[in-house]
Amino acid sequence: MAKLLYITAHPHDDTQSFSMAAGKAFIESYKEANPSDEIVHIDLYKEDIPQLDVDVFSGWGKLQSGKGFEELSNEEKAKVSRLNELSEQFINGDKYVFVTPLWNFSFPAAMKAYIDSVAVAGKAFKYTAEGPVGLLTDKKALHIQARGGIYSEGPAAEFEMGHRYLNVIMNFFGVPSFEGLFIEGHNAMPDKAEEIKANGIARATDLGKTF
Repeated sequence: MAKLLYITAHPHDDTQSFSMAAGKAFIESYKEANPSDEIVHIDLYKEDIPQLDVDVFSGWGKLQSGKGFEELSNEEKAKVSRLNELSEQFINGDKYVFVTPLWNFSFPAAMKAYIDSVAVAGKAFKYTAEGPVGLLTDKKALHIQARGGIYSEGPAAEFEMGHRYLNVIMNFFGVPSFEGLFIEGHNAMPDKAEEIKANGIARATDLGKTF
């Protein structure tokens, strides 16, 4: 049995968002193909994802200096504990499915905060004399992203940074398989929006059977 983390960073549900609609189709198909697998939905708009702020760095600093957890302030304890929960949950997953829109050439800030929370040395990667080495070498990942314009090719391709960022991070973590499923062009071609959406859902359904 595998554990799939379904990580969504979108304020809308599948009735309003093309990426969430494709994500829902993927999960339904995946469940049917893998009935014994565990699926954990991490909704980044509802979860507590601490920012890496002064309390976090202060708490980490105290722990690294040899102080006990009980010596941290209440704010430090809460944030450091929550970040540890998130990083443990992440490394204990077997498969990751990220669902985001393309906003301002990237993804919502909640996704960056989440990546910051799980990018932990000694868990997702380690430092060696030869440089950093990823530790998540037995995982696989997928990014489902809706784009109102066309960013997979043409002059706008160089501006897309959300999927490219996740690709760099997954490589850094050592994840050997990272795929992208893109639904794009529906804002640029509103007359074809429903056709584009249906095509994305069909591709997500097919991918859910084999992922």
